Amino acid sequence: MEIIHVNSHHVAQLEQIDAGLPRDGFLWIDATHDEVAADPTAWRETIAKATGTQIYDPHMTDVINLAHPSYFDSTQDYAMVVFRKLALDGTGTPAEPDEGVDTEVKRKIPPALTKLATKPVAFLLMDRALVTVHMANSRTIEAARNRLLEVRNKRDGGQHVLRAPGSPEELMLRLLNAMVDQYLALRQPLTAQIDRWQRALLNPRSPFNDWNALLDARIELRKLDHLCEGQRDAIQELRDYLVDTMENSHNSRTKDLMLVRVNDVMEHITRVLNHAQRLESTIESAVQIHFSAMAHRTSEIMRTLTVITALFMPLTLITGIFGMNFAAMPLLRDESGFWIAMGMMAAIVIVLLVLFWRKRYLDDNDR
Repeated sequence: MEIIHVNSHHVAQLEQIDAGLPRDGFLWIDATHDEVAADPTAWRETIAKATGTQIYDPHMTDVINLAHPSYFDSTQDYAMVVFRKLALDGTGTPAEPDEGVDTEVKRKIPPALTKLATKPVAFLLMDRALVTVHMANSRTIEAARNRLLEVRNKRDGGQHVLRAPGSPEELMLRLLNAMVDQYLALRQPLTAQIDRWQRALLNPRSPFNDWNALLDARIELRKLDHLCEGQRDAIQELRDYLVDTMENSHNSRTKDLMLVRVNDVMEHITRVLNHAQRLESTIESAVQIHFSAMAHRTSEIMRTLTVITALFMPLTLITGIFGMNFAAMPLLRDESGFWIAMGMMAAIVIVLLVLFWRKRYLDDNDR
């Protein structure tokens, strides 16, 4: 468990939690799911000792639930936000596991889509404290904690001083913004993967056989769509909560700054959601174009076969007539009968070719 004291003058890491909150500033108490799950009762008592706030049992269950979707809830003493962030180490769990699907079966998911594994991060927003619970080795949380600890004392008078967050709400929004930015960084590799599939689907020289991977990609994009919708709903409820609680306790400038940060997080989530929907629509369009191209190719083949059949049908009729076993038939015993029959066949073929050409049955559509 990491305890950081943040105020307007300095940021300090504390070795242990004292009874009660400090006189100025606020506390950031950071823990992992393993630490909380090892002894939830002791952890809750420690938080109550430091902040004077008792966490309810249902929220304790949500804190250690690794499959919990993004959501928001509030009480008279604190607000709780669960936000699913990307698992950059690839060890995350799906936000919405598929029912009836064997999770042991290896799916053919491209590397760009395997990065969509997520982990939950729980935020407990209190009056003068922020409690975060996340999986171990969270790069986002570690990077934010290191940046905070690098904040220099303002009395040093140095330039380019990183401003410490002025409230638990601001710190939480900074963390949420960093988590959402990870989703924005996935747009380029996801788009590149979909573009490769589009070219493969529309390549007439090689048949497309990677249908399982394409289906898995569509499933993952649909999960990303649902995931972003849950995140947007949670942040929207958080925004409403902040507007209601800051109405009388904050000045107008602080309130506006907080709303700007919340709206920025929501705008980033909306961009990821719209991009996921566009990629899913692109896959569906590419599949439809693929089958349309296949149908067009089949139609061209059938047209060629139809023309060949139409050319040979009268020839087959002529050969069938001269193959009848009648005693007396025209041209049958004539020395030039064979060449006359061949000339008739050639003339019929030429007439049919001219007719097909005038009807544009022989046009090269590809050209």
